[in-house]
Amino acid sequence: MLELTRLHHVAIITNNYEKAKDFYCHVLGFKLDKEVYREERRSWKADLSLNGKYVIELFTFENAPERKSFPEAAGLRHIAFAVEDLNKCIEILQTKNIPFEAIRTDEYTNKHFTFIADPDDLPIELYEEEGK
Repeated sequence: MLELTRLHHVAIITNNYEKAKDFYCHVLGFKLDKEVYREERRSWKADLSLNGKYVIELFTFENAPERKSFPEAAGLRHIAFAVEDLNKCIEILQTKNIPFEAIRTDEYTNKHFTFIADPDDLPIELYEEEGK
């Protein structure tokens, strides 16, 4: 059996690099650690961190196909981020005009969560942490 230690990163392909970079950095609060334009691929690549930990690679590729469905296509279903106060997050989303689904309750943990979407309609779950 492999001895995995943690999730290293998630790679996301976007059709609008500037819009996606703005969303991940200014809405979700990621830090842009490194950004490079790969001329031979005509592709941007950004490394984004959260709380000092490398988490997301954000890419562009010419003519990337659209996502099949939201969110039940085979493959990656969504990315989930832990939050301390979901209601505070909802207030911030509202000030930024970011749509969100109705708050749900996890039937097994009784924790609250909701979904938003990035600029390419990648589903993102916001899941309230322990203690709430």
